[in-house]
Amino acid sequence: MRSAASDVMDSGTGWILGLDIGGTKTTVLAGSATGEVFERRRLASHAQTGFARMWAQITAAADELVASRGRPTAVGVSIGGPLDHRRGIVYSPPNLPGWDGVRLKDRLSDRYGAPTYVEHDAKAGLLAEWYFGAARGHRNVAFLTVGTGLGCGLLLDGRLYRGASDSSGEIGHWRMTMRGPAAYGKRGSWEAYSSGTGLPRLARHLCPQREWSGSMTAEDLVAMARSGDRDAARVVRTSATWLGRGIAQLIDLLDPDLVILGTLAVRAGDLYLPVVQRVVQREAITGSGPGRIVAAGLGERLGDVAALSAAIHHGDLLTDRVRAATGPRRDGDIGPDRTATDRQA
Repeated sequence: MRSAASDVMDSGTGWILGLDIGGTKTTVLAGSATGEVFERRRLASHAQTGFARMWAQITAAADELVASRGRPTAVGVSIGGPLDHRRGIVYSPPNLPGWDGVRLKDRLSDRYGAPTYVEHDAKAGLLAEWYFGAARGHRNVAFLTVGTGLGCGLLLDGRLYRGASDSSGEIGHWRMTMRGPAAYGKRGSWEAYSSGTGLPRLARHLCPQREWSGSMTAEDLVAMARSGDRDAARVVRTSATWLGRGIAQLIDLLDPDLVILGTLAVRAGDLYLPVVQRVVQREAITGSGPGRIVAAGLGERLGDVAALSAAIHHGDLLTDRVRAATGPRRDGDIGPDRTATDRQA
């Protein structure tokens, strides 16, 4: 049975307020159930300043959109975990200090008078790619954020996988080696090697004799590597190598049709993706052709569409055209548009 919100969206009068909240950047946007973005505000997160300041700037930007467009039909949020997606509570994400037990769903629904849906950024990214990007028509997909942090969203046999406590996919915690840079208090963790925040740490670990800028970012390192800086190229190559080693283990465990990589693979694809593909081909027992590991099909639009997809998915706002594009389902499949966990909510 279609929701009233679905009818409003189909009439062309509704819109979705989307929030893509990250540790480095946050985007507040207005969009549709077809993944179209009408208007957006991009903000530096200043995550180290804590929840109150971030909340003030996020709501100020959202208030501007609502003032010009009226009340949204739904609100969708993509944010790092751990979190309870049904109740919309965020529990101290490592890259968002001060977001401790924040009842995000309640805060946003009370403020904007619209149903609000909060989703883990890796799962939201997977949904965005499944509805609108590289994962369309696939039934077994692993999506890795490879952004500020490193998380994984899983589609297994056509179903969005959450795990026993809604906490699946926190792969950044994995310890890949007892040496190397640290994240989560673990030396050698996967996120310390293969994420946006990890790249500067890796640079200082690999080349301690060099005086790297204290404000250096992953984007800076990629630009330096492209300009011929040998140290930076080594850092990017090492990061991609460790990403490939971890993906090889995921492939041997889950045997997905497709592995989709987020931000770093989008922005540094020519330097990053071929290394990942070669390592996986060498290390995965099942092997992997280059087409099995790809950068996000949505490219730079990924975060925006992920925020919209949280509302599209949980609010049952899918259009018939989008449903058709995601491919046929077998009898008995729940499908990623309505998971067992969601039905119990």
